[in-house]
Amino acid sequence: MIGNDIFELDMDRNVVVPPKTPGLRQSACTPLWYTVFKHRPTAACVIHTHSMSAQLATLLGQQDAHVLRITHLEMLKGVGNHSYDDVLEIPIIDNRPTEDLLAAQLEAAIVKYPKTNAVLVRRHGLYVWGDSWEQAKTQCESFDYLFDCCIQMKSMGLDASEKPVAGTYRVTDETSGTPTPTANDTSPPTKRQKTSTGFHGTTAVDNAADCASNSVPILPRDAKVLVLDVEGCTTAISFVKETMFPYVLEHLDDYLESTVAAEQMVDLCRDLAQEVNAHGGTSDPAVTDETYQDAAAMVYYLMARDVKSAALKGLQGKMWKAGFESGEMKGHVYSDLNTMLEWMHSKGVKVYIYSSGSVQAQQLLFGHSVAGDLLPMLAGHFDISTAGNKKESMSYSKIAAAIGVEPAEVVFVSDAEAELVAATEAGIGWPIMSIRPGNVPLTTIGKDFPAVYSLLQLCGEN
Repeated sequence: MIGNDIFELDMDRNVVVPPKTPGLRQSACTPLWYTVFKHRPTAACVIHTHSMSAQLATLLGQQDAHVLRITHLEMLKGVGNHSYDDVLEIPIIDNRPTEDLLAAQLEAAIVKYPKTNAVLVRRHGLYVWGDSWEQAKTQCESFDYLFDCCIQMKSMGLDASEKPVAGTYRVTDETSGTPTPTANDTSPPTKRQKTSTGFHGTTAVDNAADCASNSVPILPRDAKVLVLDVEGCTTAISFVKETMFPYVLEHLDDYLESTVAAEQMVDLCRDLAQEVNAHGGTSDPAVTDETYQDAAAMVYYLMARDVKSAALKGLQGKMWKAGFESGEMKGHVYSDLNTMLEWMHSKGVKVYIYSSGSVQAQQLLFGHSVAGDLLPMLAGHFDISTAGNKKESMSYSKIAAAIGVEPAEVVFVSDAEAELVAATEAGIGWPIMSIRPGNVPLTTIGKDFPAVYSLLQLCGEN
């Protein structure tokens, strides 16, 4: 191909400048380029290859496997958003007779895996994108290297998705939590990574070995105020990541075009643009005939980076309200939550919710849950706009003051180590670690806290 062969299109797929070479037609992949640009607004280049390694990588697992997982390879750093010991997930979609028929599957994969910048097509090849053609090319080469590693590791009897049981960069000292080198570790100290202080996970992991020796409070004997986190405590982390967030992305264009009034769009674009600029992006908040598309691009940008934006949370809340009230969504709660709430309600224990999600989103989730309307058994709700950041101690002091009790009288349950540390610094009397299937495995920091595997462990008068 040369410059004379290129079609120039606008974002509505209208031909702006046709190729000078006669008799050419657009690529069958054109709908796929636009699918990527729709959901990844920073992407400036998409590359499609028929790489042999990419095709073979789609056949390493079961024939119907929908994702390829790779971990503990240095080149993970080359594909963006990942480090050596992260788990890279590359979705796999099934091939079709022509590329244009792949668009719906590609879109579903991009929405389901918001961290990915590539999609494999079984027995076909790879789509990969970047914020420039140089970045896309670099990532394409890095992915191909990783696929080749996976194939050769398989021939050696090794699974690239499994964490190595030995020979990795450190072991953890269970007493101090500081990394210490293994016997055969000769790497310089600067290459050894530090123990994480914990974070929210997005995938199912094996955390069955987590345990705690500290005592768990018994309510209402030890306290009469209980504050609960949502993700990883009352509700599976995967529900928010795999149901609530994708719902917004799937319905965003229709909602903005049909529901948001013109004067509201002005304010929404201005607020979103401020958040985009504050987090490294650039955006023009000016209102045009295509304003709703500009707003959509900014929403994609902020959600892809998990920005805790008041404007974004407000928009998400309105869309979730429509989804919950229509019955399209039901809020996931663990089976022990309803029984625990009934117990606490009968014993005079007040239960509050504190989440980074908005109060409105909390009320929708618990008001339209799989267990029915749980709101009558909840005493109140707090979010980042009413209490502050969950990783700051002042937030927990504000919650105690709002409830009208001393911090020492509060039980706070969360799956996030940083939140429990902040609560401890605020003087919260009972910071409790929630351990649920799929939560992130604990570090030595998390294991210092009393832990519950079910909220029913808190129930008991004596």
